[in-house]
Amino acid sequence: MMMQRTALPIALLAFGLHACAQDPPGSDAAAIAAAASLSELPATRPLRQLIDSLGIDPKDIRFHVAKSKRRFTVLAHDSALKSYPCVLGEVPMGDKFHQGDRRTPEGTFTFRSKRVHAQWHKFIWVDYPNAESWRRYHARRRDGVIPAHAGVGGEIGVHGVPDGMDHWIDAGMDWTWGCIALRNADVDEVYPFIIPNKTMMTVMP
Repeated sequence: MMMQRTALPIALLAFGLHACAQDPPGSDAAAIAAAASLSELPATRPLRQLIDSLGIDPKDIRFHVAKSKRRFTVLAHDSALKSYPCVLGEVPMGDKFHQGDRRTPEGTFTFRSKRVHAQWHKFIWVDYPNAESWRRYHARRRDGVIPAHAGVGGEIGVHGVPDGMDHWIDAGMDWTWGCIALRNADVDEVYPFIIPNKTMMTVMP
């Protein structure tokens, strides 16, 4: 476990300076219920094929991340279409409080942008911190839960792994600095259906 952890490059390079870690927003009861009802959806059919065969409008696609199950689920309305294994920040339990705590934020987000990434295959930039993230951050600062010098952080994303390293996801070991990491083929499946500033993702404990 220690050997693998030291061999893993830091996810902080995702966009340039920092990367992979920060705070959360809302909750989605329908998404939670849909994801909880899945046991392990078979990954036999490509996501695009499922969407096309069911006549789903790509604008109706959203995502649900169940941190405790390490599952990244694709939903259309309240129906789960497909689920993928994922891993989280090195400190997987709890909401993101501040920069550098290596937690994956919880809440409801959109995406700012997406791009091919030299190290992480593809990087989909999560809209963190958003208004709810800032509200939580300032409340925690007032309560003395966050050190005065600690910033809110940023550059959280959904991304892949270096070529040939999908086993980092299969092993189920959390290693990012707060990002959500998927196998490269799985990132490729969801990537076309992410519309910046529109597609929603809910991240729950």
